[in-house]
Amino acid sequence: MPKKKEIIPATIRIESCIYEVRGQKIILDADLAKLYGVETKILNKAMKRNAERFPDDFVFQLKREELGALRFQIGTSKTGRGGRRYLPYAYTEHGAIMAANVLNSLKAVQMSVFVVRAFVKMRDQLSATQLMEKRLAEIERALLSHDVALADIYQKIRPLLLPPRESKKKEIGFHVKEKRAAYGRKKAQKGKR
Repeated sequence: MPKKKEIIPATIRIESCIYEVRGQKIILDADLAKLYGVETKILNKAMKRNAERFPDDFVFQLKREELGALRFQIGTSKTGRGGRRYLPYAYTEHGAIMAANVLNSLKAVQMSVFVVRAFVKMRDQLSATQLMEKRLAEIERALLSHDVALADIYQKIRPLLLPPRESKKKEIGFHVKEKRAAYGRKKAQKGKR
């Protein structure tokens, strides 16, 4: 039981350190160093010493614009005010694992498991969100087609719902029409002459 209590808070803390930059989920070098229990400069030196293990899809240095966009979210200070003097490195999931292997510290190896789990959990959440968006789009399309069908049915039923138009009531039974009667009188009068 105690291990589960340790895993959940660590995963939650790690998830709060993962951001999206250049369409990839990343963790900043300072956050990764803190998780692995080393200084940021030691992490980055180890990465630079083993540059062949860190291609661009494992680690990249942020641009000023990207750092500016993240600054509000992560609360870093501006240069010249006690903050960083260089642009931070962004480690992807694979870069974070490789960093744990390069550092060779027990804490880094242990924490790399939590980092991987946090990345996997975020990927699962993103996948679930995309699946939900796809399903909602399908439902919306179905509802639109139903709306069209219902409007068509309404147009066809509407005349039946309106009250009948008033028309001359036809009387039931036999009736002699005046024209025929008049025609018959004219004929009778001609015969008398």
